[in-house]
Amino acid sequence: MTHEFDLLVIGAGSGGVRCARIAAGHGARVAVVESRHWGGTCVNLGCVPKKLMVQASEYGDLVDDSHAFGWSSTRGTHDWATLIAAKDKEITRLNGIYVSMLEKAGITLLTGHARFVDAHTVRVEASPLAPHEAPRTVTAKNIVIATGSTPLRPDIPGAELAITSDEAFHLPSRPQRVVIVGGGYIGLEFAGIFAGLGSQVDLVYRQALPLRGFDEDMRAAMAEAITVRGITQHPRCSSSRVTKEGETYTVTLDNGHTLEADCVFFATGRKPKIEKLGLENTGIAVGDLGQIKVDANSQTTEPGVYAIGDVTDRINLTPVAIAEGHNLADRLFGNAPPREWSFDTTPKAVFFSPPMASVGLTETEATHHGAVDIYFTRFTPMRHTLSGRKERKTVMKLVVQQSSQIVVGAHILGDDAPEMLQGVAVAVTAGLTKQDFDRTIGIHPTSAEELVTMRTRTRETPAAS
Repeated sequence: MTHEFDLLVIGAGSGGVRCARIAAGHGARVAVVESRHWGGTCVNLGCVPKKLMVQASEYGDLVDDSHAFGWSSTRGTHDWATLIAAKDKEITRLNGIYVSMLEKAGITLLTGHARFVDAHTVRVEASPLAPHEAPRTVTAKNIVIATGSTPLRPDIPGAELAITSDEAFHLPSRPQRVVIVGGGYIGLEFAGIFAGLGSQVDLVYRQALPLRGFDEDMRAAMAEAITVRGITQHPRCSSSRVTKEGETYTVTLDNGHTLEADCVFFATGRKPKIEKLGLENTGIAVGDLGQIKVDANSQTTEPGVYAIGDVTDRINLTPVAIAEGHNLADRLFGNAPPREWSFDTTPKAVFFSPPMASVGLTETEATHHGAVDIYFTRFTPMRHTLSGRKERKTVMKLVVQQSSQIVVGAHILGDDAPEMLQGVAVAVTAGLTKQDFDRTIGIHPTSAEELVTMRTRTRETPAAS
C-alpha cells in the first residue's frame, strides 16, 4: 500500500516535535497533528510557564535580602495580571517558534483531533485549536503517539470545584488563601509560587514527607525548606471532600480537620492522554493506568505504531520524551545506529525556592546493590550569611558504591541546585569515582565546590538484606 506519509506524529509536544524534525531531516515525508497547543504541555501548561512564575515569586525576597548588602530598595506589591500577560506573551512567541521549526523542516502541519480509523489511517477532526477545520483522513506507514498526559482529579465529592495545573496558569487573580493537595513536583512548585507572591498556602500530602521517590535525607531537607518558606504542611493526610459556600472553599481532610481557602488546587498526579484516540480500532495494548504499552524501542503491540513520552508512563520528563523521539526517528529513518541515551541516570529537578535536583540512585536504592558510603554536608550559603536567612540551608549528598567507589547518586537542595547538578549528572553517567571528585579542583567561593571537598565519609550504610 502507498501511504501519504512515511511518518505521522500525533501530538506536537517536545517529544513529538523532535521525532518529526529528525525524521524529516533524514528525508522522510512527515506530518504532525496537534489538537490544542503547539509545543505541548511543557511549553504551554508546564515547565516553561511554571519556571517563569517561580522566578517571579523570588523577587520579593531578593528585594528584602538586598538591604543587608547596602541597597535601600523597597518591596512593593505584586501585580498578578502583569505576570500572566508577560508569561502569555512569551508562550505565544514559543508557539510560533515550534510552528516555524516544523514548517522549515518541510513537515505538514495538521490542526485538529486525531482518531485512528485503523493502524495506518487517522481521521483528523475539529478540535479546540481549530473548531471549524474540515475533517481529513491521512495514511502513514509509521505512526507515533506523543499525546502526553493530563491532570488527574481524585474521586471525591466536590473535586470539580478545584483547579489543576492547567487552570492555575490562567487564574484571573491570585487567591489569597490556597489549599494545594499533593506532595509531588507540581504541588511543591506551585506552593512555592503562591507563597512567594504573598498567598497563605496549606500543603496537604499523604506521606510523612513530600516528594515520594527522592532520597530520604533530601525529602526531610525539603520538608524543612517548605516550612521556612512559610507554607503550612499537613503530612499523612488526604482530602475527602471539597465544598463551597459563597466565595469560600472548605477542604475536609481524612483526619476530620477542615481548611478554608479562596482556591483549592489538586496536584494529585497525571494520567496518559489517550481519550478519543480510537485505540480500539488498532491492536494497541493499554496498561491498567491507561498507559500505552511499549517495548524498549517504543514499539506498541501494533506493528508500525509507536508511542513516546508521558503517554507511556515511563520516565515522565520532557528531556526524556525528546530523547525517545530523537532515538526513534534515527532508528526508523537514519542510516547510522541511533545514539545511546543513559535513561538510568536521568537527572531531575524540583523548582521550589530553594530548588532541589537529583541524579542516580537514592541511598536506599543503592543499598540493593551493596554497601554504600555516604558523604553529606549542610551549610548556609554565602549570600545568606549576610542576608540573615541563615535558616535557608544548602544540603548536598553523594552516594558512593563502597566496593568500586563509583559515585552512583548525587543530590542537592539549595540555590542553583539544578544548574550545579547538570554537570554532576555527566560525572555520574560516566561512572566516575569518589577519587575522581576528590582530585578535581573546586571553584572558590561557590557552593558547588562542596561537591569536590567532601572528603570525610559521613556514614557507611550496609547492603539491604
